Amino acid sequence: MTGNSYSVFTAAYVVAHALHAMHSTRRKGRMIVDEGVKLSNQELWKIPDIKCNSLPILHKFHQPGDLIIAGIISQIYIFCSPMAFTKCPSNDLFEDTVYFTPKWTYHASLELFSTQGRFTPNYKCDSQNNLVAVIGGPISEVCLYMADILSIYKIPQFIYGSAPVIDKKTQAAFYHQMFPNLEHQYEAILQILLYFKWTWIGVISGQDDNGERFEQNVIPIFAQRGVCFDFIMRIPKMSYSSEIGDMVEEGFEINKVLMQSTVNTLVIYGEIDSMIILIMFYKVSEHEDIPIKRNSKVWIMTAQMDFISIPLQRDWDIDFLHGSISFAIHSSEVVGFHKFLQGRNPTSEIADGFVRVFWEQVFGCLFPNSMLDLQDEDLCSGEEKLETLPATVFEMSMTGHSYSVFTAAYVVAHALHAMHSTSFKKRMKVDEGVKFKNEQLWKLNHFVKSISFNNSAGGKVSFNQNGELESGFDIINWVTFPNQSFRRVKVGKIDPMAPKEEAFSICEEAIVWPSRFNQAQPLSLCNANCPLGYQKTKKEGKPFCCYDCIICPEGKISNQTDMDECFHCLPDHYPNVGKDSCLPKNIQFLSYEEPLGISLACFSLSLSFLAALVLWIFIKHRDTPIVKANNCNLSYTLLTSLLLSFLCALLFIGRPEKVTCLLRQTAFGIIFSVAVSCVLTKTIIVVLAFMVTKPGSNMRKWVGKQQATFIVLSCFLIQAALCTVWLTTSPPFPALDMQSVSREIVLQCNEGSVTMFYCVLGFMGLLATVSFSVAFLARKLPDSFNEAKFITFSMLVFCSVWLSFVPTYLSTKGKYMVAVEIFSILASSAGLLGCIFTPKCYIIVVKPELNSKEQLRRKN
Repeated sequence: MTGNSYSVFTAAYVVAHALHAMHSTRRKGRMIVDEGVKLSNQELWKIPDIKCNSLPILHKFHQPGDLIIAGIISQIYIFCSPMAFTKCPSNDLFEDTVYFTPKWTYHASLELFSTQGRFTPNYKCDSQNNLVAVIGGPISEVCLYMADILSIYKIPQFIYGSAPVIDKKTQAAFYHQMFPNLEHQYEAILQILLYFKWTWIGVISGQDDNGERFEQNVIPIFAQRGVCFDFIMRIPKMSYSSEIGDMVEEGFEINKVLMQSTVNTLVIYGEIDSMIILIMFYKVSEHEDIPIKRNSKVWIMTAQMDFISIPLQRDWDIDFLHGSISFAIHSSEVVGFHKFLQGRNPTSEIADGFVRVFWEQVFGCLFPNSMLDLQDEDLCSGEEKLETLPATVFEMSMTGHSYSVFTAAYVVAHALHAMHSTSFKKRMKVDEGVKFKNEQLWKLNHFVKSISFNNSAGGKVSFNQNGELESGFDIINWVTFPNQSFRRVKVGKIDPMAPKEEAFSICEEAIVWPSRFNQAQPLSLCNANCPLGYQKTKKEGKPFCCYDCIICPEGKISNQTDMDECFHCLPDHYPNVGKDSCLPKNIQFLSYEEPLGISLACFSLSLSFLAALVLWIFIKHRDTPIVKANNCNLSYTLLTSLLLSFLCALLFIGRPEKVTCLLRQTAFGIIFSVAVSCVLTKTIIVVLAFMVTKPGSNMRKWVGKQQATFIVLSCFLIQAALCTVWLTTSPPFPALDMQSVSREIVLQCNEGSVTMFYCVLGFMGLLATVSFSVAFLARKLPDSFNEAKFITFSMLVFCSVWLSFVPTYLSTKGKYMVAVEIFSILASSAGLLGCIFTPKCYIIVVKPELNSKEQLRRKN
C-alpha cells in the first residue's frame, strides 16, 4: 500500500469512526432513525468536532504555569496488529499504533494554541499557560511538520536530533538547532577514515531527506579525498505490520551484502531509529540461519543514532557493536541526573500516563488498574529500579539527545531572563512574577540568537548565525559486555572552533577494536597495500582504490606503502636493491690505491724506462751506421716523445685537479703529434732517400735535416695552436658526473669544449693516416731502406688501437673511460716503440756484426 493509498484508507476510517460516534450519540439521545445509520444533512457539520476526539494523542503531560515550554516528541514505535479488512472499523488501528505520521505532529502543534483540555486552535481564553518555546525531536520529520505550524505563530523552536531541510526564508528565524552543523560531523567521519587509512568502505544511509542529502553532497567529497565504496545502500524505514515482511526481506538482502563484502569499515548515516533496525537485522539473521561473521566490521555511526527503549532488545545480542565508533554532541556530566532518575516512580507521577506505559513495557509487568486480564501477568509494584535494566533498554547516564533537551530548556530560561531584563529597563509594566504579553513573545527569537552562557554542567552554549549550536563532537568507542550492557568511551574529539591543527584529535591507544582483529588496528582496503619498492597501477573496471602493485622501474624507489608513482633519488644517491631507500654514492676516480690504477702506473713507468733505455742505446751508438742511417735527430725526437707519452699517462691517474685536467689532453695531444709527425717524417725521408738513389734524380735538394725539422715543427705548431684555442675558450675542468654510473659519483675532468677535443684527436688521426698511407706505399722498397715496412706495421698497430678506442671509450663509464684512454696511449706508444726500434736495438746489442755499411748496402 502506497502512502497516498494509505491516506485514503485512513481518511475512510476517520469518517467511519466519526459517523459511528455521532450515531451513538444520537441513539443515546433517543433519536428515532430509519434503517441503518441515517443522518440528516443538516447535522453532518458536527462530524469535524467528533473527528478531533477520535484521533487522540495517546500520551500528554501538562503542568500549568505562567510560561510554558512545550515538547513534541515522537514515541517511535509500538507494533500493531495486521489489518485484515474482515470486520467493521475498529479502534485498534488508533489505540495500538503510535507510529509517526504528519497528522499527529500537526495536531499536537495546533493543540498548543488551544485552551487546555480542548482542541480549538486559535481559541485560548486562559491568562496562564502562555507558550514561549517548543522543543521537538528526535527525528527530522517531527521537526519539519512542527515548523510548518509553529513558524506561523513565530514561536521559537528548539530541535534536537536530526535537522530537517527547512524553508530558510519563512522558518529560519524561529528555528534553533540543538545540534552542531552537520558538516562538522561529515568532516569528522572523513578525518577518521583518513587517519586510519580506511579507503575501502561501505555506506548505509536512511531512507529520508537527510540520507539522500548525505549521499548526494558528502559521498562525492569522500571520493575526492581518496575514499571509495564497495556498496551504498539505504536502511528501510520501520512500517506497519502488514509491511514488516517486505522490510525483513529487504533486511536480509542488506545483511547478505554486508557479510559478503570485503570492507572492514561501514559508515552508518541514520537517525535514532536506525539502531533498532540494524539490531533487528542481526537478530532475524540468526534465526534464519544466515551465516554472519560476528564482530567482523568496524561500524562508524552518526551522533543521531541511539538506542530506543523497546523491551524486545532486552535479550538481543549487541556484540556486533563491540569496537564501533560513533559521535556524540560534546557534553558535560549533569550533576544530580542519576539521582533524579533513581527517584522516578510511576505511582507518584501525576497525569503522566506515558511513564506508566513505559514502566509496564520495560519491566514486563502491568499495574493493577489495567483493564486487561491480569491472571497470568506480573504485577508492577512501582518499586522496580531503572538501573537494573540493560543499557540497550534504558541508560542511567544522560544521552546526547537528553543533553540537548536539557540545554534547550536552559537556553529558553536565559533568553527569557535577557528579555525580561531589557523590558524592565524600559519600565515595562508587568503583573506578578514574569508575565509577558502573548504578542511580544515572538521577540524571544532575537534574544535566543544572541545569548552565550555556561549551563549548570559547565558547557558553553551559543548559536551561530544559522541558528545552529556552536559545539563540536566527541568521538566515542563502544565496548560491549556479555550481559547486553555496554560502555561508551570518549577517545577523541572534533572542535571546529579550535585552531586547525587542534580541531581533530584521537587517542588510538584507547580504542578497543572488534575481537576478530585481536586488538590490532583493522585495515579496510580493496587490496593489500603496495609494499616498499612498488607502485600502484590501476585495475581496469574497478574503483580507483583497487589496484595492482608493480615493482619500481630501474633507477626509482618508493619509500612508502601505496605510492602512486616511484621517484628518482637525489643525484648524489642511488636506489638500494629493494628499491625502497636511497644510499649515498661513493666518489669514484682512477686512483693509485686501487689495483687498476697501480697496474697502469707500473705499465707506464716500465714503458718509460724501456723508451729511455732505447734512447740511451741510440745515443751511445750514435756513430754506428744503423743509427746514422735512421736520422739520429729524428730518432732522438721520436724516442723522447714516446718517453713523454708513457709518462703522460700518469696525468690520468689520481684525483682530478684543475692543473691535471688542463694538462691531460693538451699534453697528450701535443706529445703524440710530435711522435706521429716524426714517424711521418721518417717515412717521407725513406721514400725520398730511395728516389735520390735513382740515376738522374733531382730530389737530392729535398733530403736533409731542414726538411725533417720543418715537418716536425709544423705539426707541433698546428697542434699547439689547437690546444691554445681550446684552453683559452673552454678549457677542461674537474667535474662530478652523477648520472653515468648508477651507484657512484664519478670525479672526472670535463673536456670543456668537446669540439676542440675532437679537433685535437682528429689532427693526430690525420697525421697517423698520412703516415700509414705513405709507409704502406713504400713497403716494397729494397731491404737496405726497408724501414718503411716497420713503420707500416707500427702505424697499423697505432691506427688499430685508436680506431678501437672510440667505441670502447663511448661504451664505458666512470673511471674505466680513463683506463681505456690510458691503455690506448700506452698501447699505441708501445707499438711505435716496438715496431720501429726493436729490430735496430737487436742489431746494435745482439748482432753488432751486422751494424756495418756493407750489410746496410747488401741487397736481397
